[in-house]
Amino acid sequence: MARILITSALPYINGVKHLGNLAGSMLPADAYARFQRARGHEVLYVCATDEHGTPAELAAAAAGQDVAAYCVEQHAAQKAISDAYALSFDWFGRSSSPQNCELTQHFAHVLEQNGYIEERTDRMVYSPDDGRFLPDRYVEGTCPVCAFTKARGDQCDNCGSLLDPVELIEPYSTISGSRDLEVRDTNHLYVRQSALADDIRAWVDSKADWPMLTRSIAYKHLDEGLIDRGITRDLAWGVPVAHNGMARPGFGHKVFYVWFDAPIEYIGATREWADATGADWKRWWRLDEGAADVRYVQFMGKDNVAFHSVNFPATILGSREPWKTVDMLKSFNWLNWYGGKFSTSQGRGVFMDQALELLPSDAWRWYLLANCPEGSDTAFTWEQFATAVNKDLADVLGNFVNRILKFCETRFDGVTPEGGEDSPLEARLHAELGARMAELTASFEAIEIRKSAQALRAIWVLGNEYLAEAAPWTAVKTDRARAGAVVRTALNLAALFARLSAPFIPTSARIIAQALGQGEPAVWPGDDVVAELSHVRAGVAVRAPEVLFRKVDDAQLAEWALRFGGG
Repeated sequence: MARILITSALPYINGVKHLGNLAGSMLPADAYARFQRARGHEVLYVCATDEHGTPAELAAAAAGQDVAAYCVEQHAAQKAISDAYALSFDWFGRSSSPQNCELTQHFAHVLEQNGYIEERTDRMVYSPDDGRFLPDRYVEGTCPVCAFTKARGDQCDNCGSLLDPVELIEPYSTISGSRDLEVRDTNHLYVRQSALADDIRAWVDSKADWPMLTRSIAYKHLDEGLIDRGITRDLAWGVPVAHNGMARPGFGHKVFYVWFDAPIEYIGATREWADATGADWKRWWRLDEGAADVRYVQFMGKDNVAFHSVNFPATILGSREPWKTVDMLKSFNWLNWYGGKFSTSQGRGVFMDQALELLPSDAWRWYLLANCPEGSDTAFTWEQFATAVNKDLADVLGNFVNRILKFCETRFDGVTPEGGEDSPLEARLHAELGARMAELTASFEAIEIRKSAQALRAIWVLGNEYLAEAAPWTAVKTDRARAGAVVRTALNLAALFARLSAPFIPTSARIIAQALGQGEPAVWPGDDVVAELSHVRAGVAVRAPEVLFRKVDDAQLAEWALRFGGG
């Protein structure tokens, strides 16, 4: 049994996330965590809300709330929506937790002890109209690299360049909109990433199995030359710089930069989980406490890769302490909305809470996993979504399960028949099924999510092909024993489908398993196909469930396109 630590990108605290956030980190991580748990491994999947920084202050101000109270409310909302999508976090923490505060201050302290932090005088943007310095995301303007007109002070979402607010062309305050900005002196702490460049490059060089997208982003920043990164900001909300281990004049009202403390929350969330459950968090994160045996897999959208392949490793490696670093950084491209970006202000795209008003979570889980943006950016379309629901779920999986259960109810009184001997048809099914199951397992182990979905759908298709060729509705007229054998095989196929489908569509998989008198479909099938097709035994009562997947019709598509855009 292996031990596998899984983390996904921390959703920012301000508001419910859109489907792209779900598809690009949290949902693939959940499917992988479910798969590895089913394989019998010890899995710890942690996530958290990212609560510090300027967007939290701005969102709280817009809501007329104190920022701390706002974060409490929004964390509860995001936890509820995560539960609604059956995201199986072992812990969903908060980056504002005392555990993360302590860890952040610890890392800053040891980095300074090791000579990797220094205090510098910066020339930073000051707004007389707002009466304050404006940290990165309080400033927007035109990107000096690609001329995108809505670049933020820390990063351009168009070209991905990491920026400093003073680099922006025609900047303005996001608080007041004022363009009357000045550049004044203020002192801040910097991590000397330039002094750690060789360590980070050697570390990245050791990750030959990382996806090409991850490696290309990491090497892009390394090849351009790492810059020293400021890790403090003139803000009121965040992890305070001044504390017993690191008090300094002039920093009493400064906090650590959100991109310094947020990745540390992966460790912080594990400590939160351990404090709540009595577990040992160090065996997951400290190499000298047993974490050397842990495989750490991280799921991340491409816009966050630089921070987790360069910036956070600088913190970990610069500490010179035996911390666990990520083994596999699985990166994803973007899920776009008809070629453009999701936008709350423009009413473009479906957000996680809105999606559940339209269809149950499994419909969205299946579509987003089967079309997740692994190799390139992927565009959501209503037509593709309807195809995934209508063809894959309703016509292939749902049709198979309902047909065989209804037939068993009408011709065998809803009881699994004894049946007769297997025929060459079953032998061929076993061979084909074994090959497909091996393909699915290998794809999942390689964290190839789309290939896993394709392999799973192909297994569903095998069931329909078997049922069509075996034709129990014909056999029952002349050879009831043969019909019984087919029915029993098909019922076992449905039970097998439940176990194989659980990482993708856990709610529907549970319904299928319960309809067949089976328990929670939580154990991944082994290599012995014949044994795996014997769980539903003769004499077991079965019942057809309600329609598993309701189809999407043209009228609904038109209504949704009008409401959310697209089409």
